[in-house]
Amino acid sequence: MPHKRLPIGIQTFRKIREGDYYYVDKTGFALRLIEEGSHYFLSRPRRFGKSLFLDTLAELFSANEALFTGLEAQGRWDWGRPSPVIRLSLADGVLQSRAQLDEKIGELLADNEARLGVRGAHRSLSGRFHGLISAAATHYGQRVVVLVDEYDKPILDNLTNPDTAREMRDGLRNLYSVIKDADAHLRFVFLTGVSKFSKVSLFSGLNNLRDITVSREYSAICGYTETDLDTVFAAELEGLDRTQVRHWYNGYNWTGESVYNPFGVLLLFQERLFRPWWFETATPSFLVDVLTERQTWLPRLGHLLADAELLSTFDVGRISTEALLWQTGYLTIDQEEQQFGEFRYRLRYPNREVYQSLNNSLLRAWTPNGQETLAHKTRLGELLLANDFAGMQALFTAFFASIPHDWYRDNPISRYEGYYASVFYAYFASLGLDLTPEESSNAGRLDLALRFNGQVYLFEFKVVELAPEGRALQQIKARGYADKHRLPGQPIHLIGVEFSREQRRVVGFEVESLNGGRH
Repeated sequence: MPHKRLPIGIQTFRKIREGDYYYVDKTGFALRLIEEGSHYFLSRPRRFGKSLFLDTLAELFSANEALFTGLEAQGRWDWGRPSPVIRLSLADGVLQSRAQLDEKIGELLADNEARLGVRGAHRSLSGRFHGLISAAATHYGQRVVVLVDEYDKPILDNLTNPDTAREMRDGLRNLYSVIKDADAHLRFVFLTGVSKFSKVSLFSGLNNLRDITVSREYSAICGYTETDLDTVFAAELEGLDRTQVRHWYNGYNWTGESVYNPFGVLLLFQERLFRPWWFETATPSFLVDVLTERQTWLPRLGHLLADAELLSTFDVGRISTEALLWQTGYLTIDQEEQQFGEFRYRLRYPNREVYQSLNNSLLRAWTPNGQETLAHKTRLGELLLANDFAGMQALFTAFFASIPHDWYRDNPISRYEGYYASVFYAYFASLGLDLTPEESSNAGRLDLALRFNGQVYLFEFKVVELAPEGRALQQIKARGYADKHRLPGQPIHLIGVEFSREQRRVVGFEVESLNGGRH
């Protein structure tokens, strides 16, 4: 199969179709949207192909048939009935005040007025937008299409300054409220962004705006499916470990078919290296800042439970950790459940890229000495390979010595063993290791289970005052935590770690291997 050009960072449908680039046909989704309704909202993380999909819609409604040759839409669309299209993109630049936002909106309206050759009579931004819609409908004799890209970016860019973020929200609400009042002139409306701000805060009264973010049939509207990789990109997969490709980059899910992030997998094809391509370019600094400020308990991040309302609750000054991580793409939906008339979602890390990179970023934020942190991580991998438990005991003490003292003193959960488990987890997870925190059994919950190199390591952490008490290892044995892991030929290591709050070091470190021996 011949190779084509990789559309890395290209968001223009025409350029892809005319430039011999790979293209995954999403026109079937566009047709379904148009057949089923007229007003839509979609939330997806950054660099997932939202802008390209909007551009595809724009070309479809503009009836540029030549661009759709060989695609699903070609034989199913009325190419003789173009519609006027108004496009508003807030993706460019960083706006830092309401005045800058209003100026930007004015520029966008002016661009559309010039392209469509029409203009209303009003001067206010809302009046001008409404006038543009009605004038375009009258001039072209067709109802208008409105496409809004990154509708929420001015708010997200200012989340660390709540007063400015609220000003941005109010300015955008002033703009989007026009969509409701201009409904008689509208054929189709599609808004995309990263977050799901509540309808009350941004779309008050726009009751016909259908949110398809977690609609099963639209889970793969952005991103590449397994079938897409095996067919469209078959030539690029040659020489790559297909299982590793899946493990690293697949797994994003919105209650339907799972997808790959396009940006990350395209860079893999170009560079032929397994690296966190998407994470390195898409991670907002405010995410790490918020998680650090909240001193988030890491072991539970990949095992959270949320209801539909919690995931949709995203507003200035009221952002849950679950909603923040899900809407930005660092957690995804693992399972949808209905309990007591409510939809609930079990969340997980989508893949190794996100799991390893997010924990690595948090670890760097918590431990200011980057060289020391890297040395600790490298040493941890070496000790695990050698099963050097004496060295591991010394390294664990070094882990805690690297934690800023204020974290130890002020952390609201510092009185629980789980806080110390969180520190250990960050180091293990930053290596991409297979961890199960708070592993459940009939007898209780083990703090941490690690599967590595054909072996199983079961950790229990206890806080003691000054001297070791031996309770950690005793608990692992007494509760039979190892029973579920017993397989022929598989070594299991029971590791009890006791940490003195006063001395800030490991004072007890006992290991017992079930295939013989006590260390």
